[in-house]
Amino acid sequence: MSFDFSVVPSYSQILGTGLLWTVVITALAGTISILFGVGIAIISLYGSKIVSLPVRGVVFLFMGTPLLLQLYLLYYGLSQVGVMLPAFWTGVLGLGLHYAAYNADIFRTCLRGVDPGQTEAARSLGFGRGATLRHFIIPQALLTALPQVGNNSIILLKDTAVLSVLGITELVLNAQRAISETYRPFEFYFTAALLYYLVNLAMEGLLNVAARKAEAIR
Repeated sequence: MSFDFSVVPSYSQILGTGLLWTVVITALAGTISILFGVGIAIISLYGSKIVSLPVRGVVFLFMGTPLLLQLYLLYYGLSQVGVMLPAFWTGVLGLGLHYAAYNADIFRTCLRGVDPGQTEAARSLGFGRGATLRHFIIPQALLTALPQVGNNSIILLKDTAVLSVLGITELVLNAQRAISETYRPFEFYFTAALLYYLVNLAMEGLLNVAARKAEAIR
């Protein structure tokens, strides 16, 4: 059987739309993963056991179960308790929470790694605990965590393909739509893989630039 990539340009618009939504989903879910990851790390380190232990339990749940299962639980489970979220936002939330669990471990390690002298110096200047965390500890921890969190964001980009099972428009689902019309799976899956690779290269380049700037600031 021969390959025929001449059919691909005719579907460039649908593939481009899928790629655009893949990038949008990555940005939204990545933001959620960072915000929740920082919050979970702070609660785990500085919160009371009554609060921190249940939070850690939820983190272990997200880290110890498959992403696809978590998406199914959110998509079908929330509707059973009266919470009706569109599939798109369910997918974004599911991806964000999944990677928030992994980012939380990174942030927790980086928070612990900040020189205790920074805290003592801030407190001696009259900053309270919250202000010390907000203005001194968290910014330094974020700079240290940037390379690892960036790597997680690249992995998150590739995991957006899982959202196709929920019918969410992204690159893999749109490639499948093109395949259903042309019966050319190799050509379109190969093109989708190439597009993922190019976006990965772009993200790695941006991450390297950001990491160098962060190192200069530190």
